[in-house]
Amino acid sequence: MSRSPGEEGGLSEAAPNVRNQDLFDNPSQSSATGGETVEQVSPVVDETSPCSTSSFEMLDMDPVPAPYQEVQPHWFFCRRAEDSTSWLPFSKEDSDKLEDAFNTGKKEEEVVVAVEGERYDVHVKERRRHAVYWEQAPTEVRRCTWFYKGDKDTRFLPYPEDFSQRLEDAYMIAVTLDEWKRKLEFPTGETVILHNPKLIMQYQPIGLQDEWVSSPSEQTRPRTVKRGVESISVEIPDGEPDQVDHLVFMVHGIGPACDLRFRSIIQCVNDFRSASLSLLASHYKRAQQDGVVGRVEFLPVNWHSALHGDATGVDEDIQRITLPSISRLRHFTNDTLLDLFFYNSPTYCQTIVDTVASEINKLHTLFKQRHPEFSGAVSVVGHSLGSLILFDLLTNQRTESEINKGMSSDEPFHPNCVTLEQILTRLNLQQYLNTLQAENLDLDSLALCQDSDLKDLGIPLGPRKKILNYVKRKWLPEDCRTGAVRLAPGLQNPPPGPSGPDGDQPSGVTAQQSQFHRAQSITSAVDYEYFDMGIGQVSIDYPQLAFQPQTFFAFGSPIGMFLTVRGLKHIDPNYTFPTCKSFYNIYHPYDPVAYRIEPMIVRDVDLEPMLIPHHKGRKRMHLELKDSLTRMSMDLKNNVLGSLRTAWQSFARLPVAALPPVEEGETSMERDLQETRAPVCEEAESSLSAEQAEQPEIKVGMLNGGRRIDFVLQEKPIESFNEYLFAIQSHLCYWESEDTALLLLKEIYDKHGVVFEQQQQ
Repeated sequence: MSRSPGEEGGLSEAAPNVRNQDLFDNPSQSSATGGETVEQVSPVVDETSPCSTSSFEMLDMDPVPAPYQEVQPHWFFCRRAEDSTSWLPFSKEDSDKLEDAFNTGKKEEEVVVAVEGERYDVHVKERRRHAVYWEQAPTEVRRCTWFYKGDKDTRFLPYPEDFSQRLEDAYMIAVTLDEWKRKLEFPTGETVILHNPKLIMQYQPIGLQDEWVSSPSEQTRPRTVKRGVESISVEIPDGEPDQVDHLVFMVHGIGPACDLRFRSIIQCVNDFRSASLSLLASHYKRAQQDGVVGRVEFLPVNWHSALHGDATGVDEDIQRITLPSISRLRHFTNDTLLDLFFYNSPTYCQTIVDTVASEINKLHTLFKQRHPEFSGAVSVVGHSLGSLILFDLLTNQRTESEINKGMSSDEPFHPNCVTLEQILTRLNLQQYLNTLQAENLDLDSLALCQDSDLKDLGIPLGPRKKILNYVKRKWLPEDCRTGAVRLAPGLQNPPPGPSGPDGDQPSGVTAQQSQFHRAQSITSAVDYEYFDMGIGQVSIDYPQLAFQPQTFFAFGSPIGMFLTVRGLKHIDPNYTFPTCKSFYNIYHPYDPVAYRIEPMIVRDVDLEPMLIPHHKGRKRMHLELKDSLTRMSMDLKNNVLGSLRTAWQSFARLPVAALPPVEEGETSMERDLQETRAPVCEEAESSLSAEQAEQPEIKVGMLNGGRRIDFVLQEKPIESFNEYLFAIQSHLCYWESEDTALLLLKEIYDKHGVVFEQQQQ
């Protein structure tokens, strides 16, 4: 089973401080057997530490020595955190690929091996592991054969490769000559004693011990040494399937941290990917064995670093006006909560949207280059503010027909009497004329430039915005120049008109006029498109994605709230994203940031959200108990009301003398049965109609192809005791939620026609 970094099975500390020095620099100290480092070899039974005697009790000598067999190496990589360093093993498949490259490659040539689903490249000669899809410092890679563990260590740690090789050479001599209880001394002061094939200990030099220890026994406490990865307690992760069925881009929300452990989007997506691999192995086991199902690749999209980087300079500007008191809280506010205000700023909203779109397109291109055989679909996931960014981005995508029509009809226009030099002079930016002319830019090509293009030329943010704003206002077509806004088909605002006596729209207003109104972003980056009420939405230039997403998943999303604040009261049931046909709004019931979407489409019916099943195929026990108690109370209420209704009807019945005469062939008992049966039938019919009224067949619009949109997770039993206590955690729980991961996999593979294997517990 695949393990994420930091789980059990890794190595939690760095190797000992051993100098990489040849132990045979002094010829008088070297033996004649292949230049191995053995200064003195002598029996050392009486020199063992008292603390190591317990190790002998668990080991038995083999009666017949086994012949020497070369140790099988396994490759590890180092992961460094702020206060710890851990060594984690590669999967068996990746380790074998690295070993083959090590054995077959030329020493003077660098060999690059793709590992971990081709998300990392290992430079074998350099012994470095480089990330492919995101920025990350290279990490050390080691070909491991010997390991050690001290008294305070919880896991075995690998020795450096040269140190391991010297241990292996000494071990080979001991096995070949069958001579044990020997001491191997190193110039750095370490001493390794080979008692027998199963008991090998290392002693640190006295000078390297902690100065605060008090007894000699503590100073000579040894380390346990093991040979080969099969002799230590480390779990080798399973390899990932080579076949990629689907690609998913995941966009984070506000701030640099994505959960309560302050982990980055990269670490959280790694956890989500590991959960999906485990669920594929358990819920699609048969399909994986048949080769029908491979895996789903999840890639993180980081926009926070671009917004708060040196390019924008916004952090320095905010820091100059920040008060010195409660510095930690203010730093958290500036680094996290202000992202909401930045997204509502015309300048920084453009930066955020451009970063998200360009990063997704860049990752998509890079993925296609590394997986040329990939033919699957692509989906997008947004958490918190990231879901709103994707919602606005997908709303402003254009279909291929619209793009082709725009290319054929809309040509840049400008008067012949105005030149690029005159424009820069008018803007007091003459110093950038040579920069633009060096790239052969004229007014036509300048009208096609984006902010990133001018940024690549070294033009600062302020002048870039001035140039782009002027070009958009003066040299684009007339409808843009006059401030008119071109709306996408089906997204027009309702025209202003008289209202009815109750303040509603008159009956003549068509449904087309009340559709979801969202302006195409062709106006200036400093303009706002106001609706009939609310603060309005920033109108910017929305870039186009290089693909058409299959599904959009929103985690803990405030989309509904933002649309309402922008003045949108109702989403037309016929509205759908131009290029994406599926949309899921997934939230935790205690998430304070999440809002629903379906009530904005279906306004007349109180529609409960869809409950996401547990990944083990059942409802949580406390929810079952809650539903059972609710059902019992309803049944009791219905029975009591039915009994009262029957009693009242018996009291109100006319006297016997006044009853109509019995018809021929009908007995009095039959008549009584009919009278008794009548209220019961009425009660049953009313109960049935009530149940039908409770579960009406509702169409929730085309935003998700006519299917349900709002999906709610099942809260944990401990969360139900105090929903306020777990509110913040509920907003950050999606990255580790197996129920959420399974819903994504089911939606993805349902479109592939793959049978879902339901799990029961």
